[in-house]
Order: sequence, then structure tokens, then C-alpha cells
Amino acid sequence: MTLAQPQIKSLIARELKDLIEIRRDLHAHPELNYQEHRTSDVVQRQLSRLNIPFKANIAQTGVVAYLAATTDHGNTLPSVALRADMDALPITEQTGKPYASCNPGVMHACGHDGHTTILLGAARILAALPHRPRPVTFIFQPAEEGGAGGERMCNEGALDGAKSKGSLGNPVGEIFGLHGWPTFPVEHVATRVGPLLASVDDVEITVKGVQSHGAYPHQGYDPITATAHIIAAVQSIASRNVSPLDSVVVTCGEIKAGTANNIIPESCWTHWTVRTLKDSTRKLAKERFIQIATHTAQALGCTAEVTYRESYPVTTNDAHVVAQFFAVAKEVLGESRVSEVQHPTMGGEDFSYYGKKVPACFFFLGLKPSEAGHFPTLHQPDFDFNDDAISTGVEMFVRLATRPV
Repeated sequence: MTLAQPQIKSLIARELKDLIEIRRDLHAHPELNYQEHRTSDVVQRQLSRLNIPFKANIAQTGVVAYLAATTDHGNTLPSVALRADMDALPITEQTGKPYASCNPGVMHACGHDGHTTILLGAARILAALPHRPRPVTFIFQPAEEGGAGGERMCNEGALDGAKSKGSLGNPVGEIFGLHGWPTFPVEHVATRVGPLLASVDDVEITVKGVQSHGAYPHQGYDPITATAHIIAAVQSIASRNVSPLDSVVVTCGEIKAGTANNIIPESCWTHWTVRTLKDSTRKLAKERFIQIATHTAQALGCTAEVTYRESYPVTTNDAHVVAQFFAVAKEVLGESRVSEVQHPTMGGEDFSYYGKKVPACFFFLGLKPSEAGHFPTLHQPDFDFNDDAISTGVEMFVRLATRPV
């Protein structure tokens, strides 16, 4: 048997006030990647109160907890994992909220305070249930924002169960994760089969030329001019190397060069992000990027040193697990509040590493208030996770973990 939906909603309603207080406390005390010591302590204290076994200091500040099933048969099954990220961003908050960041230059501008709170709420409800048909693993992960904490959690055994130092109980058989999404309304969820978020590659180019006086450019080789040509030329990867029906983004976000307006400098440095949705496109984009950068610089009398780091993989959702998600979501919320994401987003997520190991489903949780004409989006200084979304996130996690075997 499973607990009736109204009973789960009643349990969540009982906990909601305290969960909102936890969320706002986390929001007021944001921590950058691999520095989430206070956040990790909050998680550990909450798990201890619930008598849920856990292991801490996984991937430095991560926590993995485990709840057994309530039947012998259930405890022969693989665990279902639920994941939340904990880190904040190097952004100065401008919300003006009474619980705004106490840490100058750091804020929860991506909603990870909400994600962590939702997973703590799910742990509370699941610990209180008289029937859990399968074991549940809770993964509180550091360093999603560029630190690849998900990769480290996997490498340190978070999915491997008791055979690993980084986990407990049975190995994970499937995993669910969520992200608050400001373009979807509250009490709405959405996902899709296959690629949902893009791979993320980090690239640096240092173009070196020959320094000269700005009045005598013919006496040197200009790395700024060469860099300008590279910036324009690499856009041909999208327009001429990749199918118009495929997706690739090549963006230069930083340029540093020079010391004065009358000096052609010796070098020019740029910093890029390259994003794709297919492994084959990712490989092609890397090859063409390096070729275009090096050959363009050479044609203009310079050299280009390219450092190309492949970072997060494509976040890909498993068809079977997504089907389970849609069945649960429609039962919990009704069909009108459940959507299929039509097109992947070119944002990235290190939840992708879990999906490389076990069948996975990552989904979007609506944050936009129904009456809002405008709602701040992710990574903006006036963004704040909407507390009205907590109950929906908790219920989705609980129902996914307790669906019939």
C-alpha cells in the first residue's frame, strides 16, 4: 500500500513553515563551491534529528543519507536517489529582502537554497511514512556552479551503496533531480526525454604577436586584430559546420589585452564557453574551434595557444524514468500543470554526471507567481527562490520515491 495523496499533502503542510525558515536561513548564508561548510552542517543537523543515517565530507562538503525500505522485499531493491545542490554564486544581492545575503558578494541567485530545502523536506516526509516500497538515497551535493561537484560525488561513490566509502545501503538504481525554473508558473513541472541541458566546455585562447608602437603597426604583429578575426571566424562553426537543425553556442565572454591606447600589446587573452547537445557535435566543435583559432592567428603573423577543457556533459534523461516522472506528476498535479519541454536549453548542469552512471530524470519546477508580470530569472542579482514552490517540489520527490514497485 502507499499513503494517500491527501495524507502526504497534510504532512507537507505541517512542515512547510519550518522549511521556509530553513530556506531563508540558507539564503541569508550563501557559500561558494566547496565552501558550503555551514550549509552542510545545517543538512547534517536536520538528518540527525530525523535519525537518518548519513555520511558527510563526500566531495569535501557533500552529504549522502539513506533511508531503508519498510519491507524486507523492498530492501532487496536498488535505491532511488534524490539530489540537491548547495552552492551559491559570486553575485552581490539586490533583492532587498530581510533575509538577504549576509556574505558580501555572494548570493543564492540560482535557487540552490530552495533545492536543498526541498530535499530536506522530502527526507522529513519520507522518514515519517509508514510505508516506503524501496530504499531512498539523499544526495546533498556541493559545487554545481562550475566546480563539477556531481562528478566528484560519483567518483567518491555516492551512487555505489555500502560497498563504497561515499555512500550507504543499496546501490542507486535511478536518480531524480530538480531545478527551480522562473519561466514556468508555480505548481507546474516540466521535462523531456533525451537531452535537456547542454554540455559545457571552457576555453581560453592566448594570441601572441609582436609588440609595437600604435602609430607604427607595420613594425609588429597585432594580437588584438588577430583575436577579433578569431571571434568572428569561429561563429562559422554554427553557421557552416553544424546542421541548422542541431545546436551549438560559441560565446566569448572575456577579453583582456593592452596597457595603453598607443601600444599594440604582445598578447591578447580571451575566455569562452562552447555548448552542444550531441557528443558528435561536441567533438566537431572542439576540432573546428582549435583549427580556426590557430590558423587564423597564424595567417595574421601571430600564434594562438588554445586551452580547451571539456566540462559538464549533456544532461540526458532516460526514457523509462521520464515516463515514470510524467505518470507521477500528472497524478499529483493534474495534466494541465505538467509539460513536456519542447526544446533543450543551452544552460548546463552537473546532474549530467549522475545520468552517465544510472538512469536519470532531471526536471524543472515552476517558480513564477501566477500574478507576476515579471519574475527575475536565474543568476540575476534580484532573483529569489519562490517559497510557494517548496511544497510542490517536496511532494514530487516524495511521490517519485514511493511510487509502486
